[in-house]
Amino acid sequence: MPGDFPDPSVVKVGNTYWATATSSNWGPTFPLLKSTNLTSWELVGHVFPGERPAWADYYFWAPEISQEGAKTYVFYTAHKRGGNLAVGVASADNPAGPYTDHGPLVGQPDGSIDGFPMRDEKGQLYLIWKEDGNSVQQPTPIWAQRLNDTRTALVGEKQELFRNDPSTWEGNLVEGVSIVQHQGYFYAFYAGNGCCGRGCTYATGVARAKNLLGPWEKYARNPILINNDTWKCPGHGTAVEHQGRWYMLHHAYHTGSQEFVGRQGVLSEFTWAASGWPEFKGGSTPAAPAAPTPVAFTDEFTGKALQPSWQWPVEQRPAFALRGGQLQLTARPDHAGAALGQSTTTPGYTATTTLLNPASLPAGSQAGLAAHGDPDNLLSVVAGGGKVQLVQTEKGQSKTLAEAALPATKALRLRLQAQQGSRFSFAWSADEGKTWQPLPADGTTVNGAYLPPWDRGIRAGVLAHGPATTVASFEQFSLVPNP
Repeated sequence: MPGDFPDPSVVKVGNTYWATATSSNWGPTFPLLKSTNLTSWELVGHVFPGERPAWADYYFWAPEISQEGAKTYVFYTAHKRGGNLAVGVASADNPAGPYTDHGPLVGQPDGSIDGFPMRDEKGQLYLIWKEDGNSVQQPTPIWAQRLNDTRTALVGEKQELFRNDPSTWEGNLVEGVSIVQHQGYFYAFYAGNGCCGRGCTYATGVARAKNLLGPWEKYARNPILINNDTWKCPGHGTAVEHQGRWYMLHHAYHTGSQEFVGRQGVLSEFTWAASGWPEFKGGSTPAAPAAPTPVAFTDEFTGKALQPSWQWPVEQRPAFALRGGQLQLTARPDHAGAALGQSTTTPGYTATTTLLNPASLPAGSQAGLAAHGDPDNLLSVVAGGGKVQLVQTEKGQSKTLAEAALPATKALRLRLQAQQGSRFSFAWSADEGKTWQPLPADGTTVNGAYLPPWDRGIRAGVLAHGPATTVASFEQFSLVPNP
């Protein structure tokens, strides 16, 4: 799954596989993808396509999609308003939705994350989750507690399954547990150590037990899924069977793009050894390393709705409309403005858009094209106030790096180009892209290494900053991988 798809989860419903993944602080919340072969995926919607659940504000992590009977369930993590991280649940009569949210199930003082539903050897339903002790320099026990039949509340007492051993490869945490049954055992795949960013140390281990509540035995040869020359820090996924073969859909960083693209969805095959333990082919992911397939995206804004791959900051949902082949984006005065972005899939790419009637933007307003890290960290080329400007926003503080006089034009084309994930160049054109004027004029590149947050990749997209009475109109947007 090229692009930013951390913590992927997958389930088979009929002849179709359905997957979802962490969306963190980008909306819409939790992408929904489908496939018939586990390798070709189509984004068809989101668990929460509009407003996020009322009880949560941000950090929408680790959705676990499951099916029982005619119902689809998604257990997920989010930050509780006025509280800490908690595990919630939503359900639907169809994997594509619409989903009804049932609110949080568990939220311990140190945080509760990574919910996974599992029936024990007697058929009783449990929720498995991680207590987020590492957030306060404490251990990270994996808990199990009974769920009621409607999956709307926990019942009984929780019981610990296992926890991290800081003297081993697991370091300060274990998390992301997913469980399958095989030949009389429950097998718990789990991630350990540091998940994210350039210094990540993530890997995958496995433990097993005859009974769901234990005792659990960790595999002596852990970790069983580690780095190779192409993929780094593999972890947090779901084991799934396809045509008699076993795989794990998990995330990893591609070494060529690292944190700038984000943690991408990767499928790795494993087999069951004579000892009964799972073993990944080659011990790493995947056994035959392959570069992600570059993905090109174009939107002429001629549809009735935005294409489902558009994203926005989850706490600053923008107002927009599609009319007559134009995206009309209402500005915001807070942070860097109203933003819409597309996940990047390679470290080198070119994004372009056409801003209509830039000279008519009201005073104090700007609109244009940006490389978005989050609402307070971006690089943008914008027009407004009689100027075309290159603006750097870091930790909420903006400064103009270069500017040029805005020419008299009804359509200003803007371009950003990325190299190696973090080197950016910008340009503008007043003649429909026949000639380009670099900004700065000498074509100097700008360092965007500060852009991606610790758990997300960079998005490329449009923005509009200013009073909420300002509406910026865009005619097209494209995001194309560079050769």
